[in-house]
Amino acid sequence: MTENSNPDILYTIVDEAPELASASFLPIIRKFASAAGVSVGTKDISLAGRIIATFPEGLSEEQRQSDDLAALGELVKTPDANVIKLPNISASVPQLTAAIAELQAQGYDIPNYPEDPQSDAEKAIRARYDTLKGSAVNPVLREGNSDRRSAKAVKNYAQNNPHSMGTWSADSKTKVSSMPGNDFYANEKSATITAAQAGDAKIEFVAKDGSVTVLKDGWSLGEGTVTDATFMSAKALSSFLADAIEDTKADGTMFSLHMKATMMKVSDPIIFGHAVKAWLGPVWDKHGAAIAAAGGSPNSGLGAVLAAIDTLPNAAEIKSEIAALDRPSMYMVDSDKGITNLHVPSDVIIDASMPAVIRAGGKGWDEAGNKGDTNCVIPDNCYATVYDETINYFKENGALDVTKAGSVSNVGLMAQKAEEYGSHPTTFEAPADGTIRIVLANGDTLHSQDVEAGDIWRACTVNKAPIENWIQLAIDRQRLAGSEAIFWLDANRAHDAELIKYVKPALEAAGVADKFMIMAPREATRQSLDTITAGKDSIAITGNVLRDYLTDLFPILELGTSAKMLSIVKLMNGGGLFETGAGGSAPKHVQQLVEESHLRWDSMGEFCALGESLNFLADAKGNAKAGVLGSAAEVATQGILDNNKSPSRKVGEPDNRDSHYWFARYWAEALAAQTEDADLAAEFKPIAETLAAKEEQIVTEFAAAQGKPADIGGYYHPDATKKAAVMRPSATLNAIIG
Repeated sequence: MTENSNPDILYTIVDEAPELASASFLPIIRKFASAAGVSVGTKDISLAGRIIATFPEGLSEEQRQSDDLAALGELVKTPDANVIKLPNISASVPQLTAAIAELQAQGYDIPNYPEDPQSDAEKAIRARYDTLKGSAVNPVLREGNSDRRSAKAVKNYAQNNPHSMGTWSADSKTKVSSMPGNDFYANEKSATITAAQAGDAKIEFVAKDGSVTVLKDGWSLGEGTVTDATFMSAKALSSFLADAIEDTKADGTMFSLHMKATMMKVSDPIIFGHAVKAWLGPVWDKHGAAIAAAGGSPNSGLGAVLAAIDTLPNAAEIKSEIAALDRPSMYMVDSDKGITNLHVPSDVIIDASMPAVIRAGGKGWDEAGNKGDTNCVIPDNCYATVYDETINYFKENGALDVTKAGSVSNVGLMAQKAEEYGSHPTTFEAPADGTIRIVLANGDTLHSQDVEAGDIWRACTVNKAPIENWIQLAIDRQRLAGSEAIFWLDANRAHDAELIKYVKPALEAAGVADKFMIMAPREATRQSLDTITAGKDSIAITGNVLRDYLTDLFPILELGTSAKMLSIVKLMNGGGLFETGAGGSAPKHVQQLVEESHLRWDSMGEFCALGESLNFLADAKGNAKAGVLGSAAEVATQGILDNNKSPSRKVGEPDNRDSHYWFARYWAEALAAQTEDADLAAEFKPIAETLAAKEEQIVTEFAAAQGKPADIGGYYHPDATKKAAVMRPSATLNAIIG
């Protein structure tokens, strides 16, 4: 349950594996923090919590929740913010509807999600639910730009204990396929708003008959805001996807689509739907209308389509026609369960799926569980070149040697909803042939583009202050690190060209232009790979989406995971937001816990964020004891790595709960040994001794909890008592921690 006090540190309530881990770790944090007079509260930004807060009218007083996301959104605009943010679900429609069904089964009177709203009431419900889809949380909380890098302890451990890497060969058939044109990259226009143009703009659709429909009104554009408009041709996309399927078949590889239908909650599900229709081809042409009428939206994935087919009287006929299709092998999410790459839009997320393929030597797994090369289909060219160049590089040079490799850190432009491509109310599917245009407050038409029915049109903005802050953050990071620094900006792309107009003068004014390079993503990829292969470090200075992609790609190659990254958001008004890594594998972790009571989630990201949060608190509030706690937490983090106390993947071996015991023990031992604060040393000496003396008993109690089903009372909205019982099974440890 959320807490509404004003604590020193706010820890977020989220979803899936990170939230289960919190049930074990948060009591430890509170126990230790209280010794320094540091209070730790929570705010609920989970998908279920946000649904409950959005639809209170049918709920009892006990069931209702405050809008914690909105409250946090205000807090991060203040210098008092100190937030530890765990990964949350960026909900696709299937995830949203599943969460709604679970809450309804638990007795919450909330409405269904209207897939095809007809009445005004249904349209109003749909509009409220749409605010919860996709990347709804991060744009609200990220009132600062991103400084993301591997902690020194984590990097040292990865080099000394290299993770598995697949073998790359020059004759690998794995490749990236993208549209030859008429995509978002090719059609992009961009301009920077002048003082005369600033104010409330609107987006209009002008039909062939001249009638005008306002798609977006009251869209505030300030002076200096970089404003883009672009579209992807639906016809060109469909043609490309059909060709990609045939090309895959000719190569003898497997077909894989890599999208981000969670963050790009408007655009990418539409693209995903086109891929489902292309895969079904003549079957969709023949039966698509009936399937759609039965609720089988291709935008929700092949799984939804197959489920709808089962309800039709001619289901056997349609399934027979699907089976008779001449199609290549399909990249699988779970071959044992028959879950394909196209089943659910949120199952294959590009920033996790592409690094996994690359780390595995360009290999994926097909329907029979066989490993093979794959055609990685990424329709739009904006950032597909990064993955294409990475694959080319490893074909030429072999897999990365993680024992010698340097690091690519990231300074990311994301404050104030920068570059929220496809995930906000300025993305539209063209209702008919016509023109979509941006009309400014002074009457100027900023951008105007002719579209055809079904084309995907999107606009995005980047405000002036975040750009300037991003450049300064890059200058500061390069000065501190002394390493190579590259602005990943493509002078031939309209949006990037506008950003370069900010970057070059700022670097020259600061006298540091010679310390930075500006390179298009493809060239920057090769330069960075050359650098880290030589054992040196590079700083990637990027926009928002590329930040998202690179802070998975390079950590997964270097460290084996992106969940162990140090992720600091320096909020523009002085506060701190400390993120704990990626949650892309969280669903599989929950499944294993429920089946075997083994949670393999690694809380290394939480450990790193905790130390940074405490150190920030010490500096911001002058709390010296918090600084001692922070330093000791860093020692504990190093202890987890040095002594290999991270969770194992297999049931019967130490899991997430064991790692929390060891973190608490190392933390207590570090506090007992330090000499900066005698009171803290005296308080934690007996705790450290007891944790060590009770090791065998605690570890035995953890082991006894494994190997059997675990009841947490819900996937999206677990029962707090049941969750605590599963995640805190050691009565001995609980007695020490409280």
